[in-house]
Amino acid sequence: MSNEKSTIAKNIKRLRKQRGLSQDKLSKLADISHNTIIKIESGAIQSPTMDTAHKIAKALGVSLDDLMK
Repeated sequence: MSNEKSTIAKNIKRLRKQRGLSQDKLSKLADISHNTIIKIESGAIQSPTMDTAHKIAKALGVSLDDLMK
């Protein structure tokens, strides 16, 4: 696996910051662990599950498509 962050990781971080959310706040809104958010944003998790991605998209108020592009 490359160390480069995935598109979804970059988008989550960008959207989270645009909304003024901390990683902890986003994890609570999405009902997933804080550690999972950290791992996705850092690139440790390259491809989050569809369920996780959907929860994050919903918490950020965007579509799944918006996270992927």
